[in-house]
Amino acid sequence: MQVVSELTDTSRLCLHTITTKPWPLEIAVEKYAAAGVHGITVWRQWLEGKSLEKSRRLISDAGLQVVSLCRGGFFPSANAGKRQEAIAENLRALDEAAAIGAPWVVLVCGADPSQSLIDSRQQIFDGISACLEQAQKLGVKLAIEPLHPMYAGDRSAINTMKQANDLCELIDHPFLGVAVDVYHVWWDPDLQKEIERCGRAGRLLAFHICDWHLPVEDLLNDRGLMGEGCINIRQIRGWVEQTGFTGFNEVEIFSNRWWKTDMDEFLAAILAAYRRHS
Repeated sequence: MQVVSELTDTSRLCLHTITTKPWPLEIAVEKYAAAGVHGITVWRQWLEGKSLEKSRRLISDAGLQVVSLCRGGFFPSANAGKRQEAIAENLRALDEAAAIGAPWVVLVCGADPSQSLIDSRQQIFDGISACLEQAQKLGVKLAIEPLHPMYAGDRSAINTMKQANDLCELIDHPFLGVAVDVYHVWWDPDLQKEIERCGRAGRLLAFHICDWHLPVEDLLNDRGLMGEGCINIRQIRGWVEQTGFTGFNEVEIFSNRWWKTDMDEFLAAILAAYRRHS
């Protein structure tokens, strides 16, 4: 039986700015750095109205590494004009990622409930394919994040690691990979096999952690702090690390419960839970 060690330091800890949603970028950077966090994944709304160059310098001067930019995607639509708008928006996301030094853009691929999943998946293929030339030019990869099946109707028609791996193989481009989020894939009986497959292909780009809080009170904004739920995070981390992955463990928590609390106390709770339950 594989034994996965506890995380005794924060050298591979990354926080998504959405996790501490009440904090603007400047405060998040200051607080993360002071707490010994080493990585930051920036959500695009934290860059709105700001100089990208200054934002990059702010993060760098604090000693933080930009791990990724969230998020791109949302390619499908029954309306052809909206599909083109989505591609244009993803090209802008790639430009932003390059400007702040993010190595990839995480894709929430999208879905349109007015059409079939087959159509949505074809449009995801087409949308990603349309962005890869620019991605390669900028040196920024695209990371497909499969989402839990409860989101298949309106947020993502890519719902399993197998689907993400199959899509990567079908497109077959060196600037396309996968982001593994335990919240979305922990239930999958083929998860270990598909993580191994992703790793063998060199496509495992990112690893996101949180927990499945019960009872679920909100389908989007009720994720748990590590240790609050039923996900065996440490086991999944072991499978990821067995592929040779040495990247960051990215804490991404959408939680109305936690956002109502004091963010300094929440940050302290994240650090404790990260060491104890991740």
